[in-house]
Amino acid sequence: MEQVTQQIRHGEVVVKEVPWPWVGPGMVLVRNHYSLISAGTEASKVKTARKSLIGKAKERPQQVKQVLDSLRTKGPVQTYRAVMKKLDAYSPLGYSSAGEVIEVGADVEDIHVGDRVACAGADYANHAEIVCVPRNLCVRLPDNANLRNASYSAVGAIALQGIRQADLRLGESCAVIGLGLLGQLTCLMLRASGVRTFGIDIDAGVVEIASTHCCDRAWPRQTPGLSSIVANETGGLGVDAVIITAGTSSSDPINCSGELARRRGRVVVVGAVPTGFDREPHWYKKELELRMSCSYGPGRYDLAYENRGLEYPAAYVRWTENRNMQAFQDLLHSGRIDINYLTTHEFPLEEAAKAYDLILNHSEPFLGIMLAYDVTKPLRREPVRTGAFRPVGKVNLAFIGAGSYAQGNLLPNIPRHDTDVTCKAVMTQFGTTSKRVAERFGFQLCTDSDDDILEDPDINAVFITTRHDTHGQYVKRCLEADKHVFVEKPLCINVQELAEIREVCIAHRHRQLAVGFNRRFAPLATELKSRLSGGPLAMLYRVNAGTIPSDTWIQDKQIGGGRILGEVCHFVDFLAWMCGSVPVEVFAHALPDPQGLNDTVSINLSFADGSVGTVSYFANGAKELPKEYIEVFSSGTTGIIVDFKEMTFFGKGKPIRRRLLNQDKGQSQMMKEFLRQLRQGEGPLIAPDDIFAVTEACFGVLDSIRTRKAVKIG
Repeated sequence: MEQVTQQIRHGEVVVKEVPWPWVGPGMVLVRNHYSLISAGTEASKVKTARKSLIGKAKERPQQVKQVLDSLRTKGPVQTYRAVMKKLDAYSPLGYSSAGEVIEVGADVEDIHVGDRVACAGADYANHAEIVCVPRNLCVRLPDNANLRNASYSAVGAIALQGIRQADLRLGESCAVIGLGLLGQLTCLMLRASGVRTFGIDIDAGVVEIASTHCCDRAWPRQTPGLSSIVANETGGLGVDAVIITAGTSSSDPINCSGELARRRGRVVVVGAVPTGFDREPHWYKKELELRMSCSYGPGRYDLAYENRGLEYPAAYVRWTENRNMQAFQDLLHSGRIDINYLTTHEFPLEEAAKAYDLILNHSEPFLGIMLAYDVTKPLRREPVRTGAFRPVGKVNLAFIGAGSYAQGNLLPNIPRHDTDVTCKAVMTQFGTTSKRVAERFGFQLCTDSDDDILEDPDINAVFITTRHDTHGQYVKRCLEADKHVFVEKPLCINVQELAEIREVCIAHRHRQLAVGFNRRFAPLATELKSRLSGGPLAMLYRVNAGTIPSDTWIQDKQIGGGRILGEVCHFVDFLAWMCGSVPVEVFAHALPDPQGLNDTVSINLSFADGSVGTVSYFANGAKELPKEYIEVFSSGTTGIIVDFKEMTFFGKGKPIRRRLLNQDKGQSQMMKEFLRQLRQGEGPLIAPDDIFAVTEACFGVLDSIRTRKAVKIG
């Protein structure tokens, strides 16, 4: 399929052939008929991408701070890789479209193949022939719906949520500052609801359009005595509410709102404007109320609502983002608002670059700019070849999933010129990511189907770097397909899957199962282990983990498994490797937490050889403290590792100190060793019994926290 993307480094808008998006549970696959270009939001994104590196830095100071922090903690190499990954990325454009359903995922019961739908969402309703959208971000339409107008869905819902925040009543008045697409839609719906509507904009052309189609009165912002004019129109009272739909770095809209609003009126910010208003002479004396409007409405940015389809009860949350989208579509279909005049330009998909040039250059007046799709083309769902053909080698790799971690730490460590190693295929959730990874790292093809990987007889090793809840099933399927498997941690997120993986692993013992426990391969760690005197060890692993919001996917027990399974497994494995033994008992205690996150916890481990270890995993520490600190004690010797950049060894003469320029947590060494073993038919990278024992110990940590008792392992 074809999709509009921009390259972050240069900002060039291109239409690329990419695989179809992956259809997961709760998702709806849609063939777009139309998609709307949001001139304000998308133009800003493209403008930023076309700036120099310095210009990009000025636009995003927070990201610059992140780069500087990364340089300090991780060093220049890893930081450079992370920056280049972002700059080389293809960024999909668009977030509002309409079309026909061609497939639905599991758990979607009220939308069916053949239905017409309107879609929204920046990561989903893109400018692409095929899009995959969560159920709560699409709305079913009547069979005779005008799909061109329906593609205004996202912008219409944003406008409607701003109106709801204004809390206006029949007969009241409202001023709308900013008469672009969002402002015009806001005015149309205000008038349809019986609110007297005034429009204001710096562009006299859009003011004239608004006066004709959607406003009772409209004026250019520079009109002399504007506040007095509005006061006269409202009987000297001022408007009951002001809705700001403009996008600007100027503080004029917020201060102008103070002039126009009546005493104790409301100001709603929908557009991207500064909110640092002048206290005098209006805001303080009028006791004005400032409200923010969040995109499409309640549910936006809530992963449980958007990604898992959990609905808010209408009795308690009357208007969610989906219900706002539905209400907007009802207004369109009933004819209570007429938006036909808004679409000033229409381009076929292949001419998308011309549409963006029009927006950026303002070569002619415009409002709504539409991309139209050729729906007569036969649909072809097949892998996309990149041209990077290489003969079959001893090791033929595929990646299922290839997110930030894989792109930053695994893929760069695959040798590009080793004839024994061939990168065959990559599959990710989004087609643009698959295509970018395939091109950047030399894969022969990218695909949306895991069958293309599992059924390929040449592929003999699969890397699984998907979301945590998919790890267990993919491990089983890949082993059953007779592939070597490397899976990022965790191995799985429930006990049942662990038991099933054990059985499959035994049945396919000629194939490797490796888990990405990279820290045991770190150079400072291997040196420390070689210097220890031996015997049972006493070990401390302190992790200044930092907070992760409770609504982040990894904290979701169903999809991320939580931080114990998702990250603490690293540290349990490290202690097991350091002492050369498996955990046999665990006792854990977490700080009280009403949300049950268990992300500030002390874990005591006993090992089969008599060694003991403590993992102190704390989310409540200062950010300035190094993240990982390790102490190992053994028969008169002690080793300390700080963030895998520094190592100090005591006990055999003068202390030995090592300091690395770049943080090294062992990913490169781990990848080299895994690929070497595959080439030479050796292995395993990590003994399966060790993998299972560490995973079981992490489940034991959760059981111990729950029961407040020690838990036996094995």
